Amino acid sequence: MRYKYMKQIKIDHILGSRRFSNYFWAAIILIGGFSFFFIGIKSYLELHFNNLFIINYQNILFLPQGAVMTFYGMTGVLTSFFLWYTIVFNVGSGYNEFNNKTGLITIFRLGFPGKNRTLKLQYKITEIYSIKINIQDGLSPKREIYLKTKDKREIPLTKVGEPLSIQEVEQQAKEIASFLKIQLEGIR
Repeated sequence: MRYKYMKQIKIDHILGSRRFSNYFWAAIILIGGFSFFFIGIKSYLELHFNNLFIINYQNILFLPQGAVMTFYGMTGVLTSFFLWYTIVFNVGSGYNEFNNKTGLITIFRLGFPGKNRTLKLQYKITEIYSIKINIQDGLSPKREIYLKTKDKREIPLTKVGEPLSIQEVEQQAKEIASFLKIQLEGIR
């Protein structure tokens, strides 16, 4: 998250699908999917090329290995296309704007193309009770910052993806709470 500070406005930019890890996995899955699909189709057509790949696929029969490789190849290609689709449309990106001048908090995110592509939530600062931190360690750690309203709703403010360090989460939550002049929950 990057921060822009003005005297009365704080904007946190949220990185969406355009992360290096998404580009990497979309490319790897596409290459692997096309390779499996090509070898499966080749085994069906029984074409004999002179070892275009490092692996020896001359002795692969269509049933059962070639059919399974064709299925896995199509699945990989479709999964890769989905990842590229999310990257192109930058799904999940947006910003959190905390505006003391107007007294509004705006949470904006981009989704998939369509009628409901944008999500824009606005809350008055007077409706906010606190900033809450949720930290769970374990196999799938969670380190999240929530905007807690007076009617007990919790709106997530952090991005989805790699978890931030505990110190970073606590620092961001402290900055938001002090900027909005509200209390902070969940710090040990």
